[in-house]
This record gives sequence, structure tokens and C-alpha cells, in this order.
Amino acid sequence: MNTLGEKLKAARIKRNLSQNEVAEKLLVSRQTISKWENNVCLPDLDNFQK
Repeated sequence: MNTLGEKLKAARIKRNLSQNEVAEKLLVSRQTISKWENNVCLPDLDNFQK
């Protein structure tokens, strides 16, 4: 079973987006995207919905 982080990373790669591009769209840092993808932390509900 894929973790949320793995699903987020797969979705980003499928759309040919960098972590920086996703971060800019969500108004968060690239480090935050990395933490989500590596299951260090989870996005808050607002960012999760985006």
C-alpha cells in the first residue's frame, strides 16, 4: 500500500512538476513538499484539499 507521501510524489512526477513548482502553487516551501513526500509530516487540511 502506498503512503500519502508516495502518492503525492507520484502525482507530482506524473504532471512533470518539480517540488519547487508545487511549492509555489501551494504557497509553501520546497522543504515542506519534501517533508510531505518523505512522510516526515502531513499537509494541513487546507493544503491537502488544494
